Amino acid sequence: MPRKTGLKTAAEGALFVRLPATAVGKLDRAAEALGMRKKDLVAGLVSKYVDPDSRRGLSALGALATHRVTVELGNVANAANAGRKDPTVGAYSFQPYDSPAPPPEAPPEVLNAEQAGKLLQIGEAVVREMAEAGKLPGRRLGFGPGAVWRFSRAALVAWLSGPEKPEKPEKR
Repeated sequence: MPRKTGLKTAAEGALFVRLPATAVGKLDRAAEALGMRKKDLVAGLVSKYVDPDSRRGLSALGALATHRVTVELGNVANAANAGRKDPTVGAYSFQPYDSPAPPPEAPPEVLNAEQAGKLLQIGEAVVREMAEAGKLPGRRLGFGPGAVWRFSRAALVAWLSGPEKPEKPEKR
């Protein structure tokens, strides 16, 4: 009979694993629905479905591996591998678990009228009107109907954070 050591028995061992969030959710829901502890649920599944002592059991488990790696050791001369020429087989997974989102792409330094409007949270037409009236820092590039407006992000932010200039009265 296993001896008791605190709340655990000597026949127990620790297992710490990182699982995909979907698998964790399934395990949580199953444990809740069955009124079981997750460790008992996992132990039951391992007892029922994991058979490392048979070729068939190992074959079924091997199908679950995301990738297989075979490393040929050759003739390694040490006590543990004396005379052994069998390859060592293992599995690995590079699947990211709960990895953070990639950093957002840096915003462009030079903006067109549409992008400037999004930055200032106003319409593109308003941006053009203000730029043509000289109320918004920007440059008109080109001539005629094909001309376009370009705006420096830094200049727009500085303009936005600066003091508001009063409009000059029109001269008569």
